[in-house]
Amino acid sequence: MLKIGDFSKLSHVTVKALRLYDQLGLLKPSHVDHFTGYRYYSADQLPRLNRILAFKDLGFSLEQIAKLLEENLSATEIRGMLRLKQAELQQLVEEEQARLLRVEARLKQIEEDTMPNYEVVLKTVEPIKVASIREILPDYPSVGSLYDELLKYFKQHAAKEGDYCGAIWHDPGYKESDVDGEAVLSFEGDIPSTERVKVYELPGIEKMATVIHHGSYKTINQAYAALPTWIETNGYKIIGPNREVYIIGGNEQDNESYVTQVQLPVAKA
Repeated sequence: MLKIGDFSKLSHVTVKALRLYDQLGLLKPSHVDHFTGYRYYSADQLPRLNRILAFKDLGFSLEQIAKLLEENLSATEIRGMLRLKQAELQQLVEEEQARLLRVEARLKQIEEDTMPNYEVVLKTVEPIKVASIREILPDYPSVGSLYDELLKYFKQHAAKEGDYCGAIWHDPGYKESDVDGEAVLSFEGDIPSTERVKVYELPGIEKMATVIHHGSYKTINQAYAALPTWIETNGYKIIGPNREVYIIGGNEQDNESYVTQVQLPVAKA
């Protein structure tokens, strides 16, 4: 039998790691001296240790490796775990490739001295329960009247306005008039849907290209202008209607203190 130090040298695995594998039940010593507490290993244990190292190299956690080493685990179950790991690694590669494209795009902007005034951030948007009114509006600013109507409806049902205030623009492109707009507000309480007011869960979006606009609604087109270039440069495509989230807002159109987040749902092209 080999002392833990000798086994460590033979296997090229640290003593600290061997003790951890013992603690987690991955690789128990062949013998532990009851008087000294010394751990002893056998050369016959090297194949099991090599399996641990091989699974670790594939990216499995020690807890997952413990399951993979179970003797009663079927080939089908092992295959399933490997396929899940394969999908996980593929997603990681795609995310890193996308990050690489963003780095390359930023380097190009620096070299061409064309740094953007707006920083585009890709984020995941969680679903949220909202009340909404959607209708064809004379123009974009007219969406403000819909919020007043929603707040009045909340008051009728003793509901409290939540933190989320946004708009969804359903037209495929910009329009001068007859705009398909939807005002959405989150709320606290219990309110029913009607023919006019819809209560539903606004779907989450896995990949949302977002940009923050500080200032008047009259200049929000500058924020929108930053998004198409970023989307094209980074290999994405738009897959749904754009949203605006009013972090600080109101009914005035020309208020420079407003803060709006412009959002576009995207997917890899």
